[in-house]
Amino acid sequence: MRSAVIGFLFAFASFASDLTGVWVGVIQGRKGEPLDIAFRFAPGNTGALEGKLYGDYGSSLIQDVRIAGSLITFTITMEEQAGNEINTTRFRFSGRIGADEIELTRDRELSTTATNDGPAKVREEIKQTFRLKRLYGRTRTAGL
Repeated sequence: MRSAVIGFLFAFASFASDLTGVWVGVIQGRKGEPLDIAFRFAPGNTGALEGKLYGDYGSSLIQDVRIAGSLITFTITMEEQAGNEINTTRFRFSGRIGADEIELTRDRELSTTATNDGPAKVREEIKQTFRLKRLYGRTRTAGL
């Protein structure tokens, strides 16, 4: 049992360290236009994986990173201005880690307005699936 736990921790650490670096891709914007997107992953002070999302209009911290085998989930909270209101939106990203590619699906979890902390008026959003390619960072070794 002890060796199984150690093996699991080693596998988790190898996937987490394999994500270190910058990953880039393209998502569809509000009007269907392509938007460049980049994620930077790095181990934080506690050893947990953290990072930032970089887009055309700013950056946001990556939060709640969870890795189980080749599966990854994390959230990003963004503030956006809509007319005279500031909306806070939380997106959940989930996907599969490949050798030098990550396939992610983005889903809007929550949108609130700053004026009353109630639900924000948003268009119904279809989940978006997209691929990220490694721009630079560690690469996976054969056999992992």
